[in-house]
Amino acid sequence: MIGVIVFILIAIYAVFGYAERQKHNESFKMPDNTRALLLDNVPFYENLNEEQRLEFEDRITDFLQQVTITGIGTTVEPIDQILIASGAIILLFPFKGWRYNNISEVLLYKDSFNEAYSMEGKDRNILGMVGDGAMNGQMILSKASVRSSFKKAADGHNTVLHEFAHLLDKADGATDGIPDYLLSRPYVLPWINIMHKTIQEMKHNRSRDINFYGTTNDAEFFAVVTEYFFERPNELKEHHPQLYLLFEQMFTAH
Repeated sequence: MIGVIVFILIAIYAVFGYAERQKHNESFKMPDNTRALLLDNVPFYENLNEEQRLEFEDRITDFLQQVTITGIGTTVEPIDQILIASGAIILLFPFKGWRYNNISEVLLYKDSFNEAYSMEGKDRNILGMVGDGAMNGQMILSKASVRSSFKKAADGHNTVLHEFAHLLDKADGATDGIPDYLLSRPYVLPWINIMHKTIQEMKHNRSRDINFYGTTNDAEFFAVVTEYFFERPNELKEHHPQLYLLFEQMFTAH
């Protein structure tokens, strides 16, 4: 019952709070210590040259002027804004001028939640979710997971990258593990073949380095391997050279 009430309140907020959020977004200014936060918490940014860093800063600013981050039962701090925006832009960084066209707000929960969007009760094992239906255009993230994802930057797991990978996948209208905007036509069939082959290897315990959650369905496989590609590229290249080459093709400007 609590979950239903929470869902209804969120849906009402989504409808009636849109204009106010847009006004707030347009006047959004990055914190003065943005660069320090990025250097201390985002290895991807640290590895950029000065020109690229300036571009990255501009693009996370643009993201935060387009997408509102709202705390649900928790306070949104500058570090939360920086980490969420960074995860979003890391995936798009090779593509000049690209924006997400299917998100207007991120709802930041204090911790994990369940399928009824509740932070109380049992089965609170969800760390992130891309909304559908009344929640379309919204994403839910666990604050604790957002921070731990960047604190453990080389463990191959990053909830923010995972959920924004789902958004990229969904941009063509279907969350099906086949991101049409990233895959040029000659690569679609090879991607489907290697994806299904690897999922079967994982199910038969012949591939243990990829998060087993990726066997849930094709969409989860794409999101899980996206995390792997950006956090442990050398290991992915060593163990799964074909997968690595396909991801390199996807996330290279073309």
